Amino acid sequence: MSKAYETVIGLEVHVELATKTKIFCGCSTAFGGAPNTHTCPVCTGMPGSLPVLNKAVVEKAIAVGLATNCDITRNCKFDRKNYFYPDNPQNYQISQLYYPICRNGKVTIEVNGTTKDIGIHEIHMEEDAGKLVHDPYDDASLVDFNRSGVPLIEIVSEPDMRSAEEVIAYLDKLRLIIQYLGASDCKLNEGSMRADVNLSVREAGTEQFGTRTEMKNLNSFKAIARAIENERERQIDLLEEGREVIQETRRWDDTKGYSYAMRSKEDAQDYRYFPDPDLVPIMIDDEWLEEIRSKQPELRSEKQERYKREYDIPEYDIDILTSSKRMADLFEETIALGAAPKKVSNWLMVETMRLLKEHEMEADALTFSAGNLAKLIRLVEARAINGTVAKEVFEKIFESDIDPEQYVEEHGLKTVNDEGALRKTVEEVIAANPQSVEDYRNGKEKAIGFLVGQTMKAMKGKADPAMVNQLLKELL
Repeated sequence: MSKAYETVIGLEVHVELATKTKIFCGCSTAFGGAPNTHTCPVCTGMPGSLPVLNKAVVEKAIAVGLATNCDITRNCKFDRKNYFYPDNPQNYQISQLYYPICRNGKVTIEVNGTTKDIGIHEIHMEEDAGKLVHDPYDDASLVDFNRSGVPLIEIVSEPDMRSAEEVIAYLDKLRLIIQYLGASDCKLNEGSMRADVNLSVREAGTEQFGTRTEMKNLNSFKAIARAIENERERQIDLLEEGREVIQETRRWDDTKGYSYAMRSKEDAQDYRYFPDPDLVPIMIDDEWLEEIRSKQPELRSEKQERYKREYDIPEYDIDILTSSKRMADLFEETIALGAAPKKVSNWLMVETMRLLKEHEMEADALTFSAGNLAKLIRLVEARAINGTVAKEVFEKIFESDIDPEQYVEEHGLKTVNDEGALRKTVEEVIAANPQSVEDYRNGKEKAIGFLVGQTMKAMKGKADPAMVNQLLKELL
């Protein structure tokens, strides 16, 4: 019988910070852009150029540290991590080894109803490297330095996770904290959040860690979960065969569903770290720390508690609405414009979620304004349009953020509330459908539904169904 194994996982999560300019120069951090256009002598590592620290990077790093219960290192500094790689123009990376800005934090996750604390060993600031573009036709590699010098924080967890579910819960929690802080958009597909997975297995019940491997190139939660399952099985198979796991860095190929070795895993001494002589130490005094603390926004868990207290909406709705900062903002802004919380929640939970699924979009990509959603809700409440028309108009708001009042006016979609015109149409429908009339009079309640449908069709969907119902019953 094979032995029982336990998986031990720690993560190194790199997050690109949402500053306008790079960490040590004034170049733009915007994603995209023609290759090598967001560059200058500093971020391309020209001899004699000197770095100057961007204060906003430090403030965003501290904000993340406070939100993840870390101790803030009040006197920290930068170090040089020396290695040669073509996308690393100085042949060193400016990072923090000896005095990282945040230490000893934790985030609490929940998996299958059980809560668990995941320790954060440290968070340090560093600069990103450039990007190599491999050209298969010319068998050449090109380098783009636009990303070089983009500010990063690296969040290093303790090896506290034991399954892919715990890893995903931890990453999701981190992503939401950072998005709520406005510190990064955390788009895995654009590389603004990247996770390296350190994984080892050991016999269940033993204290000693097994040999770990590090996996890179993981750009979606699904890829991370698949890579973890695959690597766990690979290591167990090796141990069962009496072979050793080699400490190495592996690259995950998500399309082929396997990983392959890239290089042996380096340790800190391989990088010959030393304090960066071009950058002065950072002193974080009480006043600066309190200023950052006072600006911390309401995070998801606090929002959930407040929604429970203030709004009469189900807990399921609250979980969905707060699972994206954009959705939560839309919800609150629409209520601030006078719409009832339950009605706003219904539009976001039903129609918005349906359209997001249809368009294969994330909630963070929503572009419509709270103002236009509030106007639509007012039109429905005033019975100026009926439910069917409202859904049609909402699709236009979702796609192009149109003004619903203007759109309804221009397209003649207002509900016909003229009782005379409506009565005339109802009389015509009754005359044209003697069988349904007879069925209704013989006690078949459902027959009225058919007559309502015929009336709505004759009115091109612009009648008030309640009024149609009332008139039909009266005339029948």
